[in-house]
Amino acid sequence: MKRKLIATIYLDKGKAVKSRLDRTALAEDVEELAKRYSDLGADEILVFDLSEGDEEHDKAIGELRRIVSAAEVNVCACGNIRRVEDVKKILYTGCAYCALNFSKASNVEMAEEVSKRFGADKLRACVSDPSELGDAAGFVSGLIVITGAEDHYSSAVVNGLAGETELPLYVPMPDAALVKIAELLQRDFVAGLFGPLLNASMEELNAIKNFCSEEGAEMCVFVPELRFDELTANADGLVPVIVQDYRTKEVLMMAWMNEEAYNATIQSGRMNYYSRSRKSQWLKGETSGHYQYVKELTADCDKDTLLAKVSQVGAACHTGSRSCFFNGIMKKDYIDTDPMKVFEDVFAVIQDRKLHPKEGSYTNYLFDKGIDKILKKVGEECTEIVIAAKNPDPEEIKYEISDFLYHVMVLMAERGVSWEDITRELARR
Repeated sequence: MKRKLIATIYLDKGKAVKSRLDRTALAEDVEELAKRYSDLGADEILVFDLSEGDEEHDKAIGELRRIVSAAEVNVCACGNIRRVEDVKKILYTGCAYCALNFSKASNVEMAEEVSKRFGADKLRACVSDPSELGDAAGFVSGLIVITGAEDHYSSAVVNGLAGETELPLYVPMPDAALVKIAELLQRDFVAGLFGPLLNASMEELNAIKNFCSEEGAEMCVFVPELRFDELTANADGLVPVIVQDYRTKEVLMMAWMNEEAYNATIQSGRMNYYSRSRKSQWLKGETSGHYQYVKELTADCDKDTLLAKVSQVGAACHTGSRSCFFNGIMKKDYIDTDPMKVFEDVFAVIQDRKLHPKEGSYTNYLFDKGIDKILKKVGEECTEIVIAAKNPDPEEIKYEISDFLYHVMVLMAERGVSWEDITRELARR
């Protein structure tokens, strides 16, 4: 079992705050926070909903959707869960897990029903004492150990729970001492660490993982399949690296790596390069803050060129441009049939019509008529697809599906849903 280092987001009145006890709001928006935690190497994100009433809870669900949308790792949510419907809402945001608070007898009582409906693999329990488990332990897949308002580590509570169940435990990080962290993560029943102390160590997350891995704990770390000496470097000991946005596939820049930069990239999870002019290694973004977080490294067929897929913060180019490749030389007119680009381009036109109405535009006619007209057209086009599908000629169904997708995009724009929202949901499935 690979041990997880879990970032924690505490939600209070739509804002991310420091902890359950300290409700001081953080500067970052919840989406920014979720993305930063993902980029820095968090293996999962745990969200505590600190709301009290139904109205606040519904707002928190909205924030949870934004967190899931921005996060590139699994999200587990807990807090203010009182009904089966609450679990449904949380899982429908795209959360991988929902955690019931077992200090509430009502949550323990509904654990069996929730487990049967959604699956025990989707459920965890927040517990602070072994007595809270009871027979309901069989309906969850893991335990989040809560030891007080500040989520501090308690060996008595952790050891007590470990003696009562074989379920994996997710426990607060004890302190910043690497040796203690590594020792804890080597214990069979500890599945991961979370809490304010781990949040405070987020910038060093990959270093913590690497240390614990070297000490014998099984961690989610980068393990290169090729050493640098297995690559074909040039006479100066350098290998060129082409850098690409992992989402859009846009080529951002080209740079060089020596062995030191290559190893630093793998160890830190951030792109490091070798500057031929300065004759030294450098961390991309160290001065500008425009870091590149590694998603994937691949060598070409001759192993003399690397392709890096990254999550880019800000601009990749020193000029401030998103990409270094902006000086046009020649371009032939062509029809770009990249499916995602076509969808995004058409959707961008539809969104622009909504913001800047154009006289005579059919799209604006639909927006003016409102949601009922848009839904009527979506339904009609769906029926046209069914009719066309009975025709052996594929041309008709192509036409009808295109019509249908256009009207669906109008609906998406009307309801504030993007193609990224859709593709993320499909990817999760």
